[in-house]
Amino acid sequence: MKRNRILALDVGKKRTGLAQSDPMNIIASPIGAFGQGEVLDKIREIAQNNTITTFVVGWPVGQDGQLGSSTEMVTQFVKRLEKAFPGIPVELMDERFTSVMAKQQLVASGVKKKKRREKGLIDATAACILLQEFLDQKTNT
Repeated sequence: MKRNRILALDVGKKRTGLAQSDPMNIIASPIGAFGQGEVLDKIREIAQNNTITTFVVGWPVGQDGQLGSSTEMVTQFVKRLEKAFPGIPVELMDERFTSVMAKQQLVASGVKKKKRREKGLIDATAACILLQEFLDQKTNT
């Protein structure tokens, strides 16, 4: 039986952090970070065993609320995502401070400094934070 999942993506220039919800859409868990050439394949792999109900994609907004230089890159990625997975809605979510929060969360959870330097860990944790914020907003509305 396939389980419903929401996937979150923290799109970057080199890699994309990926996180998924539990089947009840309450808790977010990091999956990992994947290069641009492999992230859609990873999502296809997840979709074989789960029903993806929504994609939550981090939307790069500057501290002043202006769209950042990464906006076009994310827009192009979303187009590829929608083409590869038609019919699955894409929700854009302000990703301000998720990387900073991810670093703080890793420090607080006792992850060693050497391990925290792994960019993929930060990307996956940022996607997880993004998804948890999305899930919490859904619950509170």
